[in-house]
Amino acid sequence: MICFSLVSSNLNTISSLKTKTTFLLFFILSIAFSQELPPIIKYSPNLYGAGNQNWMISQSPNKYVFFANNEGLLEFNGAHWQLYPSPNETIIRSVKVINNRIYTGCYMEFGFWTRQTNGKLNYTSLSKTLKNKILNDEQFWNILNYDQWVIFQSLNRIYIYDSKTGVFKIITPKSNISKSYGTSASIYFQTINEGLFELERGKAHLVSNNPILIKNRIINVFAINEGLLVQTQLNGFYKVGGNSVSKFTTEADSQIETSSVYSSIILSDGSYVVGTVSNGVFILSKEGKLKYHISQNKGLSNNTALSLFEDLDNNIWVGLDNGVNCINLQSPIQSYTDDTGVLGTVYTSILFDGELYVGTNQGLFYKNYNSKEGFKFINGTKGQVWSLFENKGTLFCGHDSGTFIIENAVARNIFSKSGTWKFEKVPQHENLLMQGNYYGISVLEKINNQWVFRNKIKGFDYSSRYFEITNSYEVYVSHEYKGVFRFQLDKELTKTNKFITYTSPTKGKNASLTQFNNDIYYANKEGIFKLNPKTKQFEKDNLLSSVFEKDEYTSGKLIVDNSNKIWLFSKNYIHYFSLSKMSNQLKKNIIPIPASLTNSMLGFENITQISNSTYLIGTTDGFYTMNLNDLSFKNYVVSITAVSVSKQNEKPIYGNLIEEGAFDYDTNNFAFGYTVPEYNKYINAEYQYSLKGFQEDWSEWSTKTTVSFKNLSPGEYTFKVRAKFANNTLQNSAVYHFTVTKPWYSTNFAVFIYFVLFLIMAHFVNKAYLDYYRNQREKLIEENNLLLEIQELENEQQLMKLKNAKLSLDMDSKNRELAVSTMSLNSKNELLAFIKEDLKKTNENGNSNIKSVISTINKNITEEDSWSVFKEAFDNADKDFLKRIKLVHPTLTPNDLRLCAYLRLNLSSKEVAPLFNISVRSVEIKRYRLRKKMDLSHDQGLVEYIMEV
Repeated sequence: MICFSLVSSNLNTISSLKTKTTFLLFFILSIAFSQELPPIIKYSPNLYGAGNQNWMISQSPNKYVFFANNEGLLEFNGAHWQLYPSPNETIIRSVKVINNRIYTGCYMEFGFWTRQTNGKLNYTSLSKTLKNKILNDEQFWNILNYDQWVIFQSLNRIYIYDSKTGVFKIITPKSNISKSYGTSASIYFQTINEGLFELERGKAHLVSNNPILIKNRIINVFAINEGLLVQTQLNGFYKVGGNSVSKFTTEADSQIETSSVYSSIILSDGSYVVGTVSNGVFILSKEGKLKYHISQNKGLSNNTALSLFEDLDNNIWVGLDNGVNCINLQSPIQSYTDDTGVLGTVYTSILFDGELYVGTNQGLFYKNYNSKEGFKFINGTKGQVWSLFENKGTLFCGHDSGTFIIENAVARNIFSKSGTWKFEKVPQHENLLMQGNYYGISVLEKINNQWVFRNKIKGFDYSSRYFEITNSYEVYVSHEYKGVFRFQLDKELTKTNKFITYTSPTKGKNASLTQFNNDIYYANKEGIFKLNPKTKQFEKDNLLSSVFEKDEYTSGKLIVDNSNKIWLFSKNYIHYFSLSKMSNQLKKNIIPIPASLTNSMLGFENITQISNSTYLIGTTDGFYTMNLNDLSFKNYVVSITAVSVSKQNEKPIYGNLIEEGAFDYDTNNFAFGYTVPEYNKYINAEYQYSLKGFQEDWSEWSTKTTVSFKNLSPGEYTFKVRAKFANNTLQNSAVYHFTVTKPWYSTNFAVFIYFVLFLIMAHFVNKAYLDYYRNQREKLIEENNLLLEIQELENEQQLMKLKNAKLSLDMDSKNRELAVSTMSLNSKNELLAFIKEDLKKTNENGNSNIKSVISTINKNITEEDSWSVFKEAFDNADKDFLKRIKLVHPTLTPNDLRLCAYLRLNLSSKEVAPLFNISVRSVEIKRYRLRKKMDLSHDQGLVEYIMEV
């Protein structure tokens, strides 16, 4: 209760204490940052496709790395992972490469793997030759070699295998074996409660039963000048010489003794690497000095190091409880990773008065460059730092809150009206500086040895992240969203009357502008442009623009270092250009570090020259340093790892890598795998390939490690692949010759058969040809005779046509005569009828003579007589017409037939009426009735029908 009242009464004091405590915690975290570490490559179980735990590591002469994994034997060649399940589907605990064999041990089984001609591994069991001598539940945890002997160690026994004779010798100690160890001169092992033993002439010989070696579990034994150096699990190192055991003290003893050591190795330079269960990996010099402590919060994937191995390139492989890590111990690149998030993303850095300053999104930090101490936070700089600039012994900091001057790790704000991007010297004015702000450009002035804000440039209010000033006080500004501006300052550097906006080059994402070698350059996704001082226009620089070819553009950030090199960043490379020593031409240099690995903020890449050859590059989680002079590597070798071939839509098979391949014509889909077995985090190998017989020219350089070709035609092919690493083309090229055979119907024998068949066919074709033309000649004679007969028939036919034409003309003439006679008869009857009417009118008095004349006229105009005469003449002209139409229409009366005859002569109704001595109307009625009797359709003409009968 008393405490509660005290807290209640001093609430303001506690609030103040909380603030101070928070600051103190932040400060403690800020100074706890780790040192710069070698790069670490992380391989997760999801990446390599096997179990989490890796119990032992080894490497073959061709630099392939092998892991004893929970799921089996895991192989990595630098490009591809391959898992070979254990022969009895148990955890592989040990692996050791000896010459061309990869020996493994697991639960109640051990043996070796050998490489087949297709590049895959095949297992041979050795334990099966021992039949029932393997103990029940026995596991093999270690494999060692000495001369021709291979030693398999379980917790119960040691099996010594003579690789020349194939004979086994088994050593069974009195108590269980803790572990076995190998040095260049001997094999050692420890048994529980007995001490350290050495194998001599195939027997166990006690080296020391000192209580220290009995009580402590020995992790490893190293040969040193004084005798042996023993690594214990919990109590550090001991030197063993004869019967004496003495402590070997290291700088990491206090940390190692509380971390439980699980693995350790001695490196080729005499240094020691100690892997712990809970505190990562310690790397010690041979004198015991702590070189590196690498744990999970400093880059490792896991704090439990189950196995350690130094490969042929001096990389350290760490088999973890959850994955595999590779530490590039000899890399010219050192990384500083901030996994706590306190440091943040590095945007700028500078080495000033022996102190390394780093500006991040969290503020400004510093440390002594040559010490291993952590970074310290500079009070008052919390927030985004954009730039650091040194001018005549003064360090300026461009900050989101304005401009700071840093003196003795203390920040003093001299400008707070706007955030500050960058600083530039003013030509011919040593006491003036220009700074680019969020809202334009302003001027700083040095008065009484103190820098103060002087004025803002009036007339230009756009954000000026990138700007340059010329000797004539002409200012160029790059604005990412508005483009490039140009304006002229007055002599007092106070204002500009107007500014010009360039239409070309255009604005662009992540564009920038800088001055290099007294020229102003602008970069965007379209290329890099150089200002022409005469025309004041930007012209494309083809040499610098080549950096962004082939879709390499990620950022147009341009940086000029203290050595007058200009740096650029692209998707797969870091580029820098320097002036040639022999001319003013720029020399292009490429560092094959991709943007994905540098982990930089696009558009905010930064690189600072720390020394003559050392550069610091900021990342989103810290930074890394790079020594240009050390960017040289051992000569690697490129090799073809796999050749898979397949038929269309079928499962591929692996071809022979040793001998020249020969494949059926339909097995013509090929895939090649190749690699340079290098394990560098930042430098990637690049490859070119060609396929002679298909693609003669070399391909473009690429980091891809596979290529496929589909549906290759029959023929001979040579596949070549070459590589370059760190811009050095490797000396060798890997070559594979193969043939796609022709189908059976395209072989030489088939061609010979085709030739014989061709000769036989030619014989029969020639015979058929001769027969054909003989038959053609005979046929031609027959055709000529036939043509003569046809000609005679045609002549006869022509005569018949002439006769028929003559008959037709005669018939037409008779029809005309008949029509004329009919018309004459008609006219006669009309005349007689007219005379008869006149006589009737005249004979009103009953004169008998006139009556006699009328009677005579009636006799001469009788229709029957006229019809008889007409019918006879019509039959002569159109024989059998009346019979034909009577046959077709039997119901026709004589009057109907008579009408048909008149209509066939094409007489009109008006001309027919007098012949029947009736009116025209009556003729139309007769024609209608005739149509009905003939049953003609409505659209069929009567006259046309009669003319066609």
